[in-house]
Amino acid sequence: MKLDQLENENPNIYSKTDDRIATAEEEDDNIVDEFDPREIFDLIRTINDPEHPLTLEELHVVQEDLIEVDNGKNTIFVNFTPTIPHCSMATLIGLSIRVKLLRCLPARFKVKVEVTKGTHNAENAVNKQLADKERVAAALENSHLIQVINQCIANRRKA
Repeated sequence: MKLDQLENENPNIYSKTDDRIATAEEEDDNIVDEFDPREIFDLIRTINDPEHPLTLEELHVVQEDLIEVDNGKNTIFVNFTPTIPHCSMATLIGLSIRVKLLRCLPARFKVKVEVTKGTHNAENAVNKQLADKERVAAALENSHLIQVINQCIANRRKA
């Protein structure tokens, strides 16, 4: 999505997390390997920001310590932090995270995505939109919106 004027012209850019080296246990098909926050982070860290040619990891929008996984209850909770408190892209970013996880994870998981508390002026409204299944479904039926989300989650860049 290209905008005529950027909301955050000079975002802080952070270094990328080192790639995780798989252990022998993780590669052994005979051992049950449950999902953990790092695995979820690895799935969403390369999502492209809709406004900048940077990933959500590079902008610190997503961070491993803001992800919770409960394999027993089949739930994943992701907090994300917009780069500015009035970010108009917050809902789009949340939808991109949600779509990426829903496409990558087993169907047994319930995925919840929210703005990190205290980081956005309209966090309650954004969180309400992201939690409303009917609004999310309607948004994903919008061909232009799904095209933008697909561009955000496409692996164009090496993490």
